Amino acid sequence: MTFNADTNCKCGVRPAVNFGERAENLKTDILLLHYTGMESADAALDWLCVEESGVSCHYFVYEDGRIVQLVPEAKRAWHAGKSCWQEEVDTNSRSIGIEIVNPGHSGGYPEYPATQIDAVIELCKDILERNPDILPHNVLAHSDVAPGRKLDPGEKFPWKLLYENGIGHWVSSPEKLKGGFFQMGDNGEPVAALQAMLVLYGYGIEISGVYNQKTHDCIYAFQQHFRQNRVDGIADGETIAILNELIRMSD
Repeated sequence: MTFNADTNCKCGVRPAVNFGERAENLKTDILLLHYTGMESADAALDWLCVEESGVSCHYFVYEDGRIVQLVPEAKRAWHAGKSCWQEEVDTNSRSIGIEIVNPGHSGGYPEYPATQIDAVIELCKDILERNPDILPHNVLAHSDVAPGRKLDPGEKFPWKLLYENGIGHWVSSPEKLKGGFFQMGDNGEPVAALQAMLVLYGYGIEISGVYNQKTHDCIYAFQQHFRQNRVDGIADGETIAILNELIRMSD
């Protein structure tokens, strides 16, 4: 399939083969960011474009800022996998996916080059301008929709810089909530209240009242996105304060 790029950014086109039609009952209301997690950019791009991989994405951003589109935005790319956000599991039908070249945690996890991030910001702004159903709280990490299964784009990704450019959510230096913290093995109504807050923001988690592995994974993913200076899966006062503020911002 040949097509013209949707974006107004300077962009090449390399058609992928793994895609389909979006579910008719779902709006395109998520912008989902990934890292490639492979040793080289070209190997990652090749993998995203062959049938045997079973994956694809809409856009691919090289370290030097070059952008390639693989799947038209109107189509359902295969990038999110098993995932959930706001109680909907067909994330691919709701989202536009961007793969950002970085070998990831298993490959040494280098810093994202400034030139690459500049291109990501330009591309995200263009996508958001053309897709008004994507609200700030739905500009997400792959790890947000698949906590515990995915880590990308990780705690080195500059979400604060994106927010300063009008992309997504961020909270700077909230006043910490007083009291203790929650971690693996804790249980009771306060843990259930924390889980309810995570669900309210969008995370796919059962409200069980038990700080189980899934709760840890959701908090870990949340911290990778919103509290990057300490990512440990422990719901301390700062983490809960940030979550509170983000929920308020989403109203």
